[in-house]
Amino acid sequence: MSSRVKMMMLCLTALLISGMAAFTNASQASVPDSYNAKESYALARSAMLYLRVMGSSEAVKAVGSGVIISSDGTAVTAYHVVKGGERIEGVLSDGRTIGPITVTAYDELTDAAILKLPPAKAAKGKKEAYPFLPLREPKLAHGEKIFALGYPMKDTPVITEGIVNHPNAEVNGRGRILTSAQIVSGMSGGPVLDEQGRLSGIVSGSMRTMPGIHLVINMDDVRGLLPAASH
Repeated sequence: MSSRVKMMMLCLTALLISGMAAFTNASQASVPDSYNAKESYALARSAMLYLRVMGSSEAVKAVGSGVIISSDGTAVTAYHVVKGGERIEGVLSDGRTIGPITVTAYDELTDAAILKLPPAKAAKGKKEAYPFLPLREPKLAHGEKIFALGYPMKDTPVITEGIVNHPNAEVNGRGRILTSAQIVSGMSGGPVLDEQGRLSGIVSGSMRTMPGIHLVINMDDVRGLLPAASH
């Protein structure tokens, strides 16, 4: 074999290896980072809300959780948390109390509710953007790892970890995500994240007939209540 042919073969081999490396790097770049529970909590913490719902006598009627989904203060919670409330206020992760918060849309069947927060103001009175979580587009699948967050007590946000037991089970005539992530009272309305830090559902409640299995509102039900521009 001549030296010229050998040189051509070496060049072709180098090009092939370079192309394969580029393809591998592109494939790896297209896969979103995966976050563990510690990292997921850090991502979600500033977008979470502790909600207080007052009745007509200004006494606290209910408490729960919420999550901000846009910089202008659109947020989501479970409808049963805010149902029948006369006034709603929230506490941000930095301890600031904001209000009044209004319910702009809800669906009692799916238990989803959309909230609007008042304009956020910095210490000097200037408007600022709210921290928020991005929404997941693909549907969840059986066995995916997810994280549930919320406030079982004021000033005590928690995170739990589990899997998707079923991505769309019919429960009392409505679709529900079933998860093994632990959920307790006060976490209702809090965010459920996938491993990429995207909002993948809203905490709704627990299954009395299935101990250890809990209910999550799916993102299709949330999107159905949002203005078209917010989808």
